[in-house]
Amino acid sequence: MFKRIKLENFKAWRNSGDVNFSPVTLLLGENSTGKSSLLQSLLLMKQTATSPDRSIHLNLGGDEVNDYVDMGSFDDLLIKDPKSRTVSIEMDVVGKKSRSFLKVNYKQDSKKSPVIDLLQLSNDGQDWYRAQRSDKGAFNIYLPNEIRTSLKSREYSPERGVSFSKDAIYSMGPTGSEVEDISLSIIRELEAVSYLGPLRSKPRRTYIWNRTRPGIIGVDGGEAVFALLASNNVSGKKSDGLVEAVSKWLKKMRIADKLEVKPIGAGNYNILVHRDGVAANLIDVGTGVSQVLPVLVLAYFAPEKSTIILEEPEIHLHPLAQSLLAELFLEVSSERGVQFIVETHSEHLFRRMQTLVATKKAEPEQCALYFVEREDSDAVLKTLKMDKYGRINEWPKNFFGDATGEVRKQAKETMQRMKAERASQ
Repeated sequence: MFKRIKLENFKAWRNSGDVNFSPVTLLLGENSTGKSSLLQSLLLMKQTATSPDRSIHLNLGGDEVNDYVDMGSFDDLLIKDPKSRTVSIEMDVVGKKSRSFLKVNYKQDSKKSPVIDLLQLSNDGQDWYRAQRSDKGAFNIYLPNEIRTSLKSREYSPERGVSFSKDAIYSMGPTGSEVEDISLSIIRELEAVSYLGPLRSKPRRTYIWNRTRPGIIGVDGGEAVFALLASNNVSGKKSDGLVEAVSKWLKKMRIADKLEVKPIGAGNYNILVHRDGVAANLIDVGTGVSQVLPVLVLAYFAPEKSTIILEEPEIHLHPLAQSLLAELFLEVSSERGVQFIVETHSEHLFRRMQTLVATKKAEPEQCALYFVEREDSDAVLKTLKMDKYGRINEWPKNFFGDATGEVRKQAKETMQRMKAERASQ
């Protein structure tokens, strides 16, 4: 689970401060304020840590098949008018046995490629192992509290943005294994990140399935139906109950009564949506069903204790269905240990989270709420603290509109018009 991230000079973030994550974290804000950049920083580190190129320092993306984000060049990554041409990313993760801490600073080399200037790793956030860039591409390795070292070599160049090199670890002696464990813990958490973007794939009338289970759902949710097909093909105790779980939430959201996987021969399948006694093909029902389907599938398809990053899970959903996403996230988080980091514009989702706390169905610490806004060209993070009654201490001004003001204005205009109409009669 991710516990914290901090960004400096990263796109819109001159200094994000500590962004502390909970089992469910909601990011709100107007368009183009910097919400997506926070999510991109995690995806950037994921695609770097999982890169097939061990020697890479930062994978800015560009591979449409394997990468999650395309950050362009190092200059595209930098905030506007930076005081220092250094991008800094910090993160803390909680693994199975311990908490691990990472701090990494990036600069450009002579070829304008992003390279690590300083990589720091710790298992307590106080004592840091450091790989410091020196001259001619060499790196110095420092143990906690050291200011001098004899460990210097070009072979000590860090790997995949989060790890000391094998040569550096070997040269550190007995402490090398501890440093390696810290990196492995961070890599495992990054590997376990699943991402679903705001642009989902269109449904098909017929699906041709090769009888294999997909490894991922895909950033557009294009593999969600194949996950359902694979689940439906397994019966008895081995079944993961994916179709049943998705059907349950579709019914709660009043979108459908259930989902059915129907074989039509020769490896072809239809996805049928049942509602009010009528079964219709997925492509023939409202857009909301096909757009929320990957969200529901991913919630149960992602491995237990992994992290799911979602952008606008509420698209094309009616207000009740949007609000029930809050219940989905909390229930799956509690039952499966899955962490949700969600960028949303949905007032209904946000309000339901408050209601769940107010009715004692959730605790305030289960959900972190943030509002992102702009001060000039810089993104600024505002923590929305929720008390045990679900109340927010400082509500974002006019972000969800002024419902009370609209009702007041409507009533006033109605009274004036009715008065004028009576006077003219």
